[in-house]
Amino acid sequence: MTETSVAPESALVSSDATAAQTPAAAPAKTDGADGSGESLRRVAVASFIGTAIEFYDFYIYGTAAALVLNQAFFPTLDPVNATLASFSTYAVAFAARPLGSVVFGHFGDRVGRKSVLVASLLLMGLSTACVGLLPGYGTWGLWAPLLLIALRFLQGIGLGGEWGGAALLAVEHAPRGRRGLYAAFPQLGPSVGFFAATGVFWLLSSALDDAAFRSWGWRVPFLLSFLLVGVGLFVRLKISETPVFAKVLDAQEASKVPTVEVLRRHPRELLLGAGGMIVTYGLFYTATTYCLSYATGPLGISRNTMLGLSLIACLFLAAGTWLAATRSDSAGRRKLILAGSVLASVWGLLLFPLLDTGQPVLIALGVGGALFCMGVVYGPMGAYLPELFSARVRYSGASLAYNLGGVLGGAVSPLVATRLQSAYGSASVGWYVSAMAVVSLLCVLALPETRERELV
Repeated sequence: MTETSVAPESALVSSDATAAQTPAAAPAKTDGADGSGESLRRVAVASFIGTAIEFYDFYIYGTAAALVLNQAFFPTLDPVNATLASFSTYAVAFAARPLGSVVFGHFGDRVGRKSVLVASLLLMGLSTACVGLLPGYGTWGLWAPLLLIALRFLQGIGLGGEWGGAALLAVEHAPRGRRGLYAAFPQLGPSVGFFAATGVFWLLSSALDDAAFRSWGWRVPFLLSFLLVGVGLFVRLKISETPVFAKVLDAQEASKVPTVEVLRRHPRELLLGAGGMIVTYGLFYTATTYCLSYATGPLGISRNTMLGLSLIACLFLAAGTWLAATRSDSAGRRKLILAGSVLASVWGLLLFPLLDTGQPVLIALGVGGALFCMGVVYGPMGAYLPELFSARVRYSGASLAYNLGGVLGGAVSPLVATRLQSAYGSASVGWYVSAMAVVSLLCVLALPETRERELV
């Protein structure tokens, strides 16, 4: 694709898709942000808190699916099929996430980032809280799992619009040369959300007997979403529109149908970006949701022990995310993503041998190492995916790439892992994880470095 010269900052935003691929000629203070410490801190906090809350909502479902939803909503099935059914409702949200990217991306690229982020937070939070109010199969029969699927679908639509907006909020406000640093804050949201989700379940599991936990205790994390949505709205309503997108609106250059423009002008970036995300989803949902089910089932490890080990492993995810995201401003996004993919391809083969020992320290090492590898890939993606697309379609393009990767890597991972383990043993699941890492490696190899690009 032909490179174009760098436009001056005062120029109108180009409608050409190649504008996103223009290298920077000289450092500037910011990419359009006012550069004030107070403003940038507020943006960092808003992008971080929003993603932390939304991923908390998303992850509590995964934990509940691994521990209790099979019995609460599918009690008539045998254990393996009940687990598969539970994970299938879990996968529904991943199928909905690209739709959420299209819907929220459309308005995010036409109206603005801020208002769309408020709407996505409301949809995600309220649908999550309603899961906590939903009666089980014993009370409502077939309606219970059907409504569970509907709420999970709404969750997916909400999260489909969340990540892209939060990443753009940070990246499009960030000073020049520090986009990786500011994108690290929304990228830490999943780590904190997962830690909070696991921590709440661990506390409930410790405080309640098994009958109480399965009867009503598992609902408490979902009901907490009512409170968290209020906190998130309070923070997000205080932020302003990003300077980069404000220029698009001032120049009246907003795309009429952003998704169509992405498919027409950025198909390569979209598909390869989605492929690059596969390993992050595959690693996370195999190492957390599936491993939680596998360890508390076939391995016979107590629920409380495994939740505690998951809390420790989450610290590895946060460390990998922060280190890689902040280093990407100097080392380059692509180089770190490739390094993380190589590490993941190796660690996939070590994960289940460590897990199968049944030793808590080795289990924590196995899961923690997998999440660290995921963090190394995931951290730089907060800046990398937005930098692949021009400003007029950036919300739609980055969100679609991110969430299509989720369909390919996250939606099916627990399902495939359950089938592989039952048919071929746990080692086959490790090979599956390594294969996903290789796919992501090849996709990112076909993409360019982006850290020096202008956000136009």
